Amino acid sequence: MLRGMYTGSTGMIMNQNRMDVIANNLANVDKTGFKADEAIYKSFPEMLLHRTREDGQGHVPMGSFDLSPMVGKLGTGVEFNESHTRFESGPAKRTQNPTDIMLDDQAGERPAFFVVMTEKGERLSRAGNFVIDREGRLATPNGFPLMGENGPIQVAPHNFMIRENGEVWINGRIGNDPEAGASRESNTFEEPVLLDKIKMRTVEFPRELKKEGDSFYFTTPESGPMRTFQDVGEAEPTILQGYLEGSNVNVVRAMVDMIEVQRQYEANQKSVTTHDQLLGRLINDVAR
Repeated sequence: MLRGMYTGSTGMIMNQNRMDVIANNLANVDKTGFKADEAIYKSFPEMLLHRTREDGQGHVPMGSFDLSPMVGKLGTGVEFNESHTRFESGPAKRTQNPTDIMLDDQAGERPAFFVVMTEKGERLSRAGNFVIDREGRLATPNGFPLMGENGPIQVAPHNFMIRENGEVWINGRIGNDPEAGASRESNTFEEPVLLDKIKMRTVEFPRELKKEGDSFYFTTPESGPMRTFQDVGEAEPTILQGYLEGSNVNVVRAMVDMIEVQRQYEANQKSVTTHDQLLGRLINDVAR
């Protein structure tokens, strides 16, 4: 009797954790570059039941007739195992904003990430909604600079271009100085100059990355350190300027999963309530 209550309660706890994961996905459905999580759970070992004699002992007599046939398997509950992040690419949204960039890594096996410098060190990110801060650096809306191969990328508004391979080019102005009395139209432009290349990295085991606030990920001993795509034997992703990657959360699927979790939670709750009522009748009625 008590085993049934414990089994039902583990189902309620598991569905509560699963509901938290789904609710977090729906709350971030409009967040740039957000990757949906998926609740992974596992069941406890099952028990094989046989019918026994009145003395509680199983009995298999000589011959073909079995006095203790197998009744079936009895589940002993489930537990929440982990929250797994799905790194499938989200939809591309065209913004035509030069500071918006997107990683197109659908051709590779491992996801690609931008590298952003935070107060805790370098962090990985998929969100490409960058801005130009007061120091002229490409940075996140919270002020964390985007890293290039040679350090933070410092540009001027409307004076830079990002190519598909991640190279950042700037235009230089030569000729007359407008402040010296010449018109801006009389100035000439030199050829674009290669400033830096956006730092793109991946890890050996993306499944083991851990999420942090502001759409950041940090490496763990299980995921391995940040690695270049040459190190893992893959081609570098393509960078699209003027595009943003949307969330990969499927709203319809998330709503269906939420309804399913609610029904499963109610079923387990009903199981616990039924076992409690039967236990009360056993103690109060049958015992008398």
